[in-house]
Amino acid sequence: MSEEHPIADSEERIFVAGQMQLMWWRFRKHRVAVVATLVVVAFYLVVLGADFLAYTNPNTTEAYRSLMPPQPIHFFDNGRFSPHVYAVTGERDMRTFKRVYVADPDQKRPIRFFVRGYKYKFLGFIRTDRHLIGVEGATAAESIFLLGTDEKGRDVWSRIMVATRTSLTIGLVAVALSLVLGVLLGGISGFYGGPMDSAIQRLIEILRSIPTIPLWMGMAAAFPRDWSVEQIYFAITIVIALRGWTGLAREVRGRFLSLREEDFVTAADLAGCSRKRIIFRHMIPSFQSHIIAAATLSVPAMILAETALSYLGLGLRPPAISWGVMLQQVQNVEAVALSPWLLVSAVPVIVVTLAFNFMGDGLRDAADPYGV
Repeated sequence: MSEEHPIADSEERIFVAGQMQLMWWRFRKHRVAVVATLVVVAFYLVVLGADFLAYTNPNTTEAYRSLMPPQPIHFFDNGRFSPHVYAVTGERDMRTFKRVYVADPDQKRPIRFFVRGYKYKFLGFIRTDRHLIGVEGATAAESIFLLGTDEKGRDVWSRIMVATRTSLTIGLVAVALSLVLGVLLGGISGFYGGPMDSAIQRLIEILRSIPTIPLWMGMAAAFPRDWSVEQIYFAITIVIALRGWTGLAREVRGRFLSLREEDFVTAADLAGCSRKRIIFRHMIPSFQSHIIAAATLSVPAMILAETALSYLGLGLRPPAISWGVMLQQVQNVEAVALSPWLLVSAVPVIVVTLAFNFMGDGLRDAADPYGV
């Protein structure tokens, strides 16, 4: 009998657990999805502390350090732990007339934590000049380039940190907007039906029938050249969101068509509940886990859309910093052959896309907690 009690307690926990609790129990069994979730959280921590992690101003240019290769970090000095980099001097190769960089082992630049650097606003309102790492004896802009520099002498590591903030926030804001539009219009279409349903479905069909590339090209041509970075950012977010809500709207419409004849909806209607209350308090919560999974899977699509648009010159433009803007520098084979470290800006795109997809797969499987 003593062995039966733990089983009974476990079954009782399942019977009384809510939908989100059941979803969480199943999701945490999906180890790949859990690891992917940790990766996504790490990326959004970078979004919050991008300037803190960047040790030089990402817009500072210096011609004398153009296309400098990555600097290795040396962790030990004479047998003791002492992270440092070697000072680098640039020389002109008289045969090729290219700038060659030579490390000087006699000049060691110790790396320190929480050093002072360029000023910024942490979380958008806290003024500070502290950065995670820096060097002693010189400014970081003159001494440390962990991922090298681009053709204008700007530090690649610092630019990737700031670009991560731009690209990930565009994806998140665009998904939030498309989620609101998809749930609202899809719910109205499925719940009310009739002429309103037909009008919304025809609108969806028109939007989905527009070719993607010509649409982006037309939008890019419509943006005034004198717009600021913030205006372009806002416009790109709106355009991506207006393009991305149609799929979710059709899914929500299908769910509403099947739910509006259910007994609990009929009971709520007979009890005198308003249609707004029936939709938002009874119908949407019944499949909110599916909405969460669909939204999670939409985020990488939004991020890739922004990256592709900026890479093609149809999205964000310099001085804005995003993954797509950084990848514009490697549009030809010569740039890849001479400075392959510039391709490092593609790594976070690949990693975050895979992480979101694995996390979305785990959430989609967990959205049906009673499934096998």
